[in-house]
Amino acid sequence: MDARIFAEPKIDCHVHVLDPARFPYRADTHYAPMGQEIGTPAQLSHVMDAYGTRHALLVGPNSGYGLDNACMLDTIARGAGRYKGIAVVANDATLDELQALKRKGVVGVAWNVTHYGVDYYREAGPLLQKLVALDMFVDIQVEHDQLVHMMPLLIDPGLRIVVDHCGRPTADAGLGQPGFRALLELGATKRAFVKLSGLVKFSREPAPHEDTWPFVTALVEAFTSDHCLWASDWPYLRAPVRVDYGVLLQLALALFPDASDRRALFWDTPRRLLGFAS
Repeated sequence: MDARIFAEPKIDCHVHVLDPARFPYRADTHYAPMGQEIGTPAQLSHVMDAYGTRHALLVGPNSGYGLDNACMLDTIARGAGRYKGIAVVANDATLDELQALKRKGVVGVAWNVTHYGVDYYREAGPLLQKLVALDMFVDIQVEHDQLVHMMPLLIDPGLRIVVDHCGRPTADAGLGQPGFRALLELGATKRAFVKLSGLVKFSREPAPHEDTWPFVTALVEAFTSDHCLWASDWPYLRAPVRVDYGVLLQLALALFPDASDRRALFWDTPRRLLGFAS
């Protein structure tokens, strides 16, 4: 592995913490991560230290915890400024509830359309209005053409949007598929950001997932380096094959050989968006 990648400052913009020994899973959870899928705060800290990752954005997982953000909030509180969070909340969350989360280091709310489906969010427009009022953003995960159906909810010019995992397009449907075109249109608004991550979630090929590279290139062109983020998706819940943090960083080095581009992707853009100290 190229040693340069260790020294470059990095912010990982999508990780989960799962610590069932300290924070038991909900009895009604649809999926209980076990074994290698568990990622405790201590394990996350060790991985970040090993690869020179200075900060991380913790995303509340639906697996295990549902709408319970306790494990994530505890990790942020113990992290001494190392972490920010994306909370999973009910569509009718109140302004006071969101303000309380913001005071604890939460910068946005997750919409997992791949799990809940499009219809679940049809009446959730008032939640987005509250996020705008609080200068928080919606972090949305979609796949295939789901984004097309979500676009009417995302038109508020004051709404900041983060899209997970390259929008999870259909790999063999090409750059012209409706969902991916909608994502490129979001890039043109300059109020949306995209995580260049989760390639294993939509690739039809083994690592380094070369069938996904044209999508990454198109996203960088549409969003520019000022609106692209890098993320690992650690600890790789329900990944179809083995994923390794070091391999992901090596892939980023291959896709972004210019050090200034990596500086924007790894550090400048996420630090500005998430409000981490320099």
